[in-house]
Amino acid sequence: MSTVVTPRPDWDTYFMDIAHVVARRANCCRRQVAALIVKDRRIISTGYNGTPRGVTNCNEGGCQRCAGDAPSGSDLGECICCHAEENAISQAAYHGIAVAGAMLYCTLSPCLLCAKMLINAGIRDVVFEEEYSFSSQTRQLLDQAAVSCRQFHRG
Repeated sequence: MSTVVTPRPDWDTYFMDIAHVVARRANCCRRQVAALIVKDRRIISTGYNGTPRGVTNCNEGGCQRCAGDAPSGSDLGECICCHAEENAISQAAYHGIAVAGAMLYCTLSPCLLCAKMLINAGIRDVVFEEEYSFSSQTRQLLDQAAVSCRQFHRG
């Protein structure tokens, strides 16, 4: 009887696979996104996109913008959903967990607002899988703040 040995995933694959499981908890009816904050190869916080705590979930009609027919990327000022990165940072703060010097894995590239939050929270590295609305301004801001940012490619 032979034993089939499955190759161990590298760290990026391991954390990105976990991020995809976390994304399944997202309650936004438009898109499922997740973020993990990792320090010393330990997950210290997770977040997924959706409405704030105590507010009717997006997929239950909580966000009128998402429930409507606004084209992707439009009327974002009307959306009450929080981004995955925002929720990962907020969850860490809520539980008193420092994120300074940590790394963030996210299923999508950060937007400008999330990039500013990541910088101010002290996140030093960002790894994202898919590029979504990743502007040159966002990339330049992360570069200027010395936040390493790279796209993950499955091998």
